[in-house]
Amino acid sequence: MRVIAGAAKGRRLTVPTGEHVRPTADRTKEALFGSLQSVVVGAHVLDLYAGSGGLGLEAASRGAASVTFVERDRRALEALRHNVELVDLPGCEIVARPVEAAIAHGFGARRFDLVLADPPYDLDEDAVAGLLASLVALLAPGAILVVERGSRSPAPRWPAHVEVHEPRRYGAATLHRATYAPPEAPNGTNGAS
Repeated sequence: MRVIAGAAKGRRLTVPTGEHVRPTADRTKEALFGSLQSVVVGAHVLDLYAGSGGLGLEAASRGAASVTFVERDRRALEALRHNVELVDLPGCEIVARPVEAAIAHGFGARRFDLVLADPPYDLDEDAVAGLLASLVALLAPGAILVVERGSRSPAPRWPAHVEVHEPRRYGAATLHRATYAPPEAPNGTNGAS
């Protein structure tokens, strides 16, 4: 696994071994970030179930203002810390706790422009829907959410106020994407705060 483009292009990333490790393939990453390039530059990115950090580090390499990685697995965290140090890009922060706990705890006043979520394929669909619903409070208006699921899994059940885009299948993985579009507040501004 490597960083495909940007400031850290070509850097080889460490990937822990194990049955629960499923890094996003380079081809899938390349297609995803090719479609997100205008969003990534200057974005505040949240990488959930970050694993060894391949997605978030790709965003950092391509000009994201900040990337917050959330991971709890000890072996994945070792690889993630190594990779963040190796790539040595500013604005990278690691949160070592379960995704649900990190979201419940919040991230202060920060709102994210891009959320990359790669939950375990065996995570229950109700749990995925709950995760997506809990993210709304963390999103900036116009934020992009990307969820990687197994190609045999049903599409995620998205929360209200998102515009769902056509999913893209890459072998055993399918990327589901939506844009957060909060309702207009009575004064003409977006209702998210």
